Amino acid sequence: MNTRLYFHEIFAEHLTGPGHPERPDRMKAIAAALEAETFHLLDRVEAPEGALESIYRCHPEDYVRKVALTIPEEGLTRIESDTLVSPKSFAAAMHGVGAATAAVDDVISGAAKNVFVAARPPGHHAERAVAMGFCLFNNAAIAARHAQAVHGLERVAIVDWDVHHGNGTQDIFWSDVSVMYASTHEMPLYPGTGAKTETGAGNIVNAPLSAGDGGEAFKDAMRERILPELEGFEPDLVIVSAGFDAHWRDPLANINLTEADFDWATAQLLDVAERHSGGRLVSLLEGGYDLQGLAFSAAAHIKRLMTG
Repeated sequence: MNTRLYFHEIFAEHLTGPGHPERPDRMKAIAAALEAETFHLLDRVEAPEGALESIYRCHPEDYVRKVALTIPEEGLTRIESDTLVSPKSFAAAMHGVGAATAAVDDVISGAAKNVFVAARPPGHHAERAVAMGFCLFNNAAIAARHAQAVHGLERVAIVDWDVHHGNGTQDIFWSDVSVMYASTHEMPLYPGTGAKTETGAGNIVNAPLSAGDGGEAFKDAMRERILPELEGFEPDLVIVSAGFDAHWRDPLANINLTEADFDWATAQLLDVAERHSGGRLVSLLEGGYDLQGLAFSAAAHIKRLMTG
């Protein structure tokens, strides 16, 4: 079994306007990095369109309808201060959902050993009925619910190393002990959530970092808080909210990780998946706004997925 990559041209057609950090060039940067010979065995599959029923497991129907009605016929519409949409944005989001759920299907059926989804818009800031932080639908949450509803998995773990806390994922699973949400992130920083004291029903594990922290602090947070909790949880599936904006080059935060740190973290989660989940791991792109930092970090992450 190979590592599978989901992509689609529609992801570059979600337009956000000049100067916006969450921009189509992010897709181009990752695609260029994956042209290297190292990735010639990567199983590249076009992302399918998702089903509304998959979204409804995490977001109310009236919210989904509201997002659809906000999409303009031309130009841009601002959903909230940071989140803009254009004519192809809903289609891009639907294909992101489709890729996330297909990725779950793949690792459970054995069609792939693990999967990386290179999609945008990202998802982890989207709460049950609130679009924010560049996000419309919470792909990680939708993937977790799909695994449970369609495949009967009991325990799903979502590990989020985006530099911004995934308030949306935490909101959706706050009181659901069947899903563990664990996050490293800079604090204080947008969106303002993610304190250690935010524990939900005992299923939320926040390990905040401070501005200026680097690889050692990140590894300590993983070793001391997140990895032990994952071991105790014994997930049937590991989902990664793979944001690469904790890279030292990123303009939106102040954490100093390198590609080697993302490689190390990927290896740790692969080990957890191997011990508890039959190796099943699905990784979903979240943030990462310096194009070089994003490209190099995503490439290191995917290389580790391929090699184990």
